[in-house]
Amino acid sequence: MGRLFGTDGVRGLAGTELTKELAFGLGRAAVIALGHHRPDTPTFVVGRDTRASGEWLEAALAEGICSAGGDVILAGVQTTPAVAFLTTDLGAASGVVISASHNPPEYNGIKFFAGSGYKLPDEIEDEIESLLDAPATDAAPGSPRPLTEGSERYLSHLLRAAGAPLDGMTIVVDCANGAASKAAPEVLRRLGAEVHAIFDRPDGDNINAGCGALHPEVVAAEVVRQGADAGVAHDGDADRALFADANGDVIDGDQVLAACAIAAKEEGRLAGNNVVTTVMANLGFRRAMERHGIEVVATKVGDRYVLEEMLRTGAVLGGEQSGHVIFADHATTGDGILTAVAFLSLAAKRDVSVADLASCMRRFPQVIENVGVSDPGRLDEVEAVWEAVRAAEVALGDGGRVLVRASGTEPLVRVMVEAEAENDARRHTQAIADVVRSTLG
Repeated sequence: MGRLFGTDGVRGLAGTELTKELAFGLGRAAVIALGHHRPDTPTFVVGRDTRASGEWLEAALAEGICSAGGDVILAGVQTTPAVAFLTTDLGAASGVVISASHNPPEYNGIKFFAGSGYKLPDEIEDEIESLLDAPATDAAPGSPRPLTEGSERYLSHLLRAAGAPLDGMTIVVDCANGAASKAAPEVLRRLGAEVHAIFDRPDGDNINAGCGALHPEVVAAEVVRQGADAGVAHDGDADRALFADANGDVIDGDQVLAACAIAAKEEGRLAGNNVVTTVMANLGFRRAMERHGIEVVATKVGDRYVLEEMLRTGAVLGGEQSGHVIFADHATTGDGILTAVAFLSLAAKRDVSVADLASCMRRFPQVIENVGVSDPGRLDEVEAVWEAVRAAEVALGDGGRVLVRASGTEPLVRVMVEAEAENDARRHTQAIADVVRSTLG
């Protein structure tokens, strides 16, 4: 059996892969594991998104924690970054989020944070996994208690991060029927904006369904319909944000990261004069950073790798094209609502539109094709694929970029080409994908 913990916790179909028994076992094992690393009884802050399965998973997880002597602070429906914040704010030993983020409603997940607000180290996750079948402990049972002021604590934290009020701005917020359904509109209203919230009526089964950050065109269309100044779209657990300008054009994470990095440098806040992103960052992002004398540090795809590199280098800003942006001065993880506060208040502070902010970089046409293969691990050894890659790189010269990589989670090879013209990007993507399909399919 493979490792239970993936890059973002334990995930699976609720009720079949992620069961009550597994949730109970994870809670109990986490208390035992953390007990090996600290002298006191561990307290866990537990939050969940709006999936129907969240309630019974929360109950099972809390029961497992208490059975091993841990205490539980039940924060209720909270975003992933809110749980990370509350864990440190309350001085808890760990935070636990019950969420499958952007995945469909039938999935769920369990992710642990350390007391620092950062994801648990791999070695402690491995220890938890190894203790799932450990014998029962003789510790006195712990107890659960509700946290009534958690949302207000988090909102106050977000408000402190704003660079300017949003008076006079009209903003559409797509809450993805998820954990941000109350907090995201509320914080923008408190900053002075007129807010139109959409997909803010979660029913347990509609999270991420045709809305949110996976479908930014939805909020973009609503911005145009409402005549709003901007739109923001979150995913189910609100650790990411994408935007739309008044014309209905989508603004992705690369553009947000570029604008925030340039502003931070101009204001003397960009420690180390670098920004961390992934290999998927658009070529236009790299060009914009080069023009402004900002070093780009690239990692593997995944916000955990961005954060690891930020911690290693002391960078204060990092993120992904998908909308995960990490502001290390304010948070320990990607926070979509914090990103909205930072980006929108930057526009307000400079008295410009979000389109003006996004124009700091030109987004190169980027075409991606996911090719199903039998064994992605063989990619490196198939010379025909790399011959096709080299041919595309020669043809594109300095006017494009090619990235071919095996997926770490699915039997896929991802082919990405950027070029000055979209037709060129499509042509080269197709040529490489055809070789991948014929040699690895």
